[in-house]
Amino acid sequence: MRGEGSIQMIRKALVFPLALLLLLVAALPALGAVGCDLNDPDRDVARLFPDSSGYKTSYTAIDKRGGEPLLREVEKRLGDRFHGIYETIDVPYTIYEVYSGRRKAGYIHGVNQKGQFGGIQVFVALDMEGRIKSFYIQKMTSQWAKKLRDPRFGRQFAGLSLRDFEAYDPVAGKGSGRVAEIRNPAPEAEADFRAALRALKKNLILMDEFVYSAERGKP
Repeated sequence: MRGEGSIQMIRKALVFPLALLLLLVAALPALGAVGCDLNDPDRDVARLFPDSSGYKTSYTAIDKRGGEPLLREVEKRLGDRFHGIYETIDVPYTIYEVYSGRRKAGYIHGVNQKGQFGGIQVFVALDMEGRIKSFYIQKMTSQWAKKLRDPRFGRQFAGLSLRDFEAYDPVAGKGSGRVAEIRNPAPEAEADFRAALRALKKNLILMDEFVYSAERGKP
């Protein structure tokens, strides 16, 4: 009897902590689509577009703009399948529409990409024709991040457009023309270098689908 009483006491002692743990787990936000925003939009827009006078922010997603058919088209153009929490069909994309006076000067757009040790956030500032003004890695979890975030590395992308990246194979990590001439400043971080280029091509494709195709009047 004495042993049974001890067992009952132990069971009662375990019930409360277990119930508390279940409540805490239930209160945690569910894992979902991961968006990509500028850390400090006012500062970053002024830095990436020195002559800007302001900006507007809009939000979109593949499931809202075309659903599965658009996802398949983006994957086809990318040359790789979407996968993971950074590339679900409902990932929200933030588009910064930048102005100089009343004239629209360009766009800033970022995407998340899985790197070797964690997420990478790749932003581009684009002119009205879709040419890269600035390439910017906002976040990278890697001991080599400093080299890949160096402005000297980013300047290699200035003037490039989606047309330059159309032949880039993100799976093989090979391109042609000016893309093939881009030098990796951290050979030890080849996986993250390739991830950054994949993110950049994905970024340019999404901007073409979301913005530039519409401006050209593509149905």
